[in-house]
Amino acid sequence: MSRKLILGTVSALGLASAAAAEVPSVAADIPPVHSLVSIVMDGVGTPDLLVQPGASPHGYSLRPSEAEALERADAVFWIGEGLEPWLKGSIDALAEDAHVVELAETDGTTELEFREGATFEAHSHDHGAHEEHEHEEHDEHAGAHDHDDHDHDHDHDHEGHDDDHDHEEAHDHDGHDHEKHAHDAHGHDHHGHDPHAWLDPENARVWLDVIAAELSDLDPENAATYRANADAGKADIETLIGEISAQLEPVRGKNFIVFHDAYHYFENRFEFPASGSISIGDASDPSPARIEEIQDKVAELGVTCAFTEPQFNGDLVATVFRGSDAKTGVMDPLGADLEPGKDLYPQLLRNLASSLTGCLG
Repeated sequence: MSRKLILGTVSALGLASAAAAEVPSVAADIPPVHSLVSIVMDGVGTPDLLVQPGASPHGYSLRPSEAEALERADAVFWIGEGLEPWLKGSIDALAEDAHVVELAETDGTTELEFREGATFEAHSHDHGAHEEHEHEEHDEHAGAHDHDDHDHDHDHDHEGHDDDHDHEEAHDHDGHDHEKHAHDAHGHDHHGHDPHAWLDPENARVWLDVIAAELSDLDPENAATYRANADAGKADIETLIGEISAQLEPVRGKNFIVFHDAYHYFENRFEFPASGSISIGDASDPSPARIEEIQDKVAELGVTCAFTEPQFNGDLVATVFRGSDAKTGVMDPLGADLEPGKDLYPQLLRNLASSLTGCLG
């Protein structure tokens, strides 16, 4: 082999290696968002997951490896402060050069207001006449990004971060345990938008477009792949919406109670309302008055099933429904028992539908 050919081969390999190195480092907050990003990045790269399966995003402390993933990220996709107020400080401190996309605030996203009270009869009559909002469409998903201090030309040499961070701002394990953090970090007044927007599959379809556009900006060489993956993912979710609607049809009209008010978007999309929730939208402990209200309404509403969640202690549900004929099921809004990746999101929705039909059927 000639020296010229060898040098040409080495040069080509170097260029290929450089191209591979240009794939963005991406972080996603919760498993459903990580799944959507994985769909778009399929065949190109794998995003990092910040909040691990089985943990509640309402209160969490980043592990060192998760803080490192956030620090090296070129792009961060998260639901937003409404779900994870504790995460904003970590993003500001560790991902200051990243493109940060708050999905709940992106154009085209359907938003629902928090429901008030332990029972939802008043909400079930009209799913959106006054409580459903959709962000206006703008060119280039302009409302999605937190780019105030971020430049599309930044070169991400994360060496600029001070070494004395030691990730203290991201995960103070000594000063916080998960239980305390879960209560202190909520900070919601429950008069804003419900943050569990990923449980509306139409929002997921909107977000696939947003994710593909953002990654294409960062990585133009793979833009066609991102676009094709997003289009395929949207088509799959559209098919899934029809399948779930048909699956729920035999048990429509039956009353059920959920552990915490996390399923409003799923209920609204499929016109399948819950009768109430034991806990409010941030999963904080219910007051004695709220528990008493639910107990009084169980017989009146003909509740046939109460759902626990794998992220929380199911003993509370057993206590609330002790002595009633209601069955107990499990609903999981996050995919605690599912393998993270591109298949998690559609399987999460299928599991919700199967939980409902299994307990109510």
